[in-house]
Amino acid sequence: MIKSNLYNRLLIVIMMFNMTFGFSQGQRSNYINSPLMQPAYLQEGDTVMIVATAGILKESSVVDDAIILLQDWGLNVKLGKHLYAKGNHFAGTDAQRAQDFQEGLDDESVKAIWCARGGYGTVRMIDKVNFKKYLKNPKWIIGFSDVTVIHSEIHNLGGETIHGIMPSTYRPDNDAQKKALKSFKKAVFGKSLEYKTGKSNFNKEGEGKGQLIGGNLSILYSLLGSKSSIKTDGKILFIEDVGEYVYHIDRMMQNLKRNGYFKNCYGLIVGGISDIRENDTSFGKPVEQVILDAVAEYDFPVAFNFPAGHIRDNRTLIMGREISLKVKGKKATVKFAKSWRNKATETAVSKPQPTAKKENEISMGAKPFKG
Repeated sequence: MIKSNLYNRLLIVIMMFNMTFGFSQGQRSNYINSPLMQPAYLQEGDTVMIVATAGILKESSVVDDAIILLQDWGLNVKLGKHLYAKGNHFAGTDAQRAQDFQEGLDDESVKAIWCARGGYGTVRMIDKVNFKKYLKNPKWIIGFSDVTVIHSEIHNLGGETIHGIMPSTYRPDNDAQKKALKSFKKAVFGKSLEYKTGKSNFNKEGEGKGQLIGGNLSILYSLLGSKSSIKTDGKILFIEDVGEYVYHIDRMMQNLKRNGYFKNCYGLIVGGISDIRENDTSFGKPVEQVILDAVAEYDFPVAFNFPAGHIRDNRTLIMGREISLKVKGKKATVKFAKSWRNKATETAVSKPQPTAKKENEISMGAKPFKG
């Protein structure tokens, strides 16, 4: 643990040095990004805290199912005090949601924070959060959609996060989600990740290597100009979205382009762009072509039909981890670099001894919490 913390602090120093003195922009092969902080992978007996940073949770059953899943994996569960709070559109007030998230960051017994759902609202609480203790003791933050706000904020702080299913999207009996669930378990327990995309005639061939960044396109677009907006230089961008008009996808892509998002990017991975809404007047192009038009002048590879986003087969991604992207013909492969962490050292750490259960914490084998 001491070695891990020292390594993570050294990474912060290196990253700040690079931000201060920089690297010359230009050819893709010339840009280098420092490795990011990597939280410790989960082990049996660890505690995962479930919080709501955005929309209201209308049904407690989705959290019940998530608790059972984590317990089956040998994990303990802690619930945010305001998880089921109601504040009109939101899960409680901005202060309440921030308080729960802050508690998860500061509680050293919590090894991962799993965001219960997306929707909207994370951006309203993110500036109320103090990441000082997180920087000393990083932990996995898990979620997607509106949680892209947190992925982006933590990426700028120099940490890795997990883009994956949430309690609100987890369906224990859904066969279409089995591969997504398997990838989720592999990610949180430190197993290697490698994916192949579905076929697409819109793919743009090529190879790229760099840190994986991004998330929900609408959220990335909304963060432009804020301190949470991410730099894409020497990195590979992932985007996904749901329920948008084609013209709005075009608007967001063109805006990202005008903000320099693609200038020094090393690759683009397009996940699910699902439930496209129909306009009275046809835009005249499929959404894939709209995306290709926005990046036409750049020489990086583009892969479509990646299984992640607002779809049942929402595979898990480690945001901030270096990946290799290879696009050839109608298919593409994505391979994540292995963690710097020594697996033997990780498993050699003694398991936590039984302690008094804290408030809102559910031990392995306990009955699901009823809201």
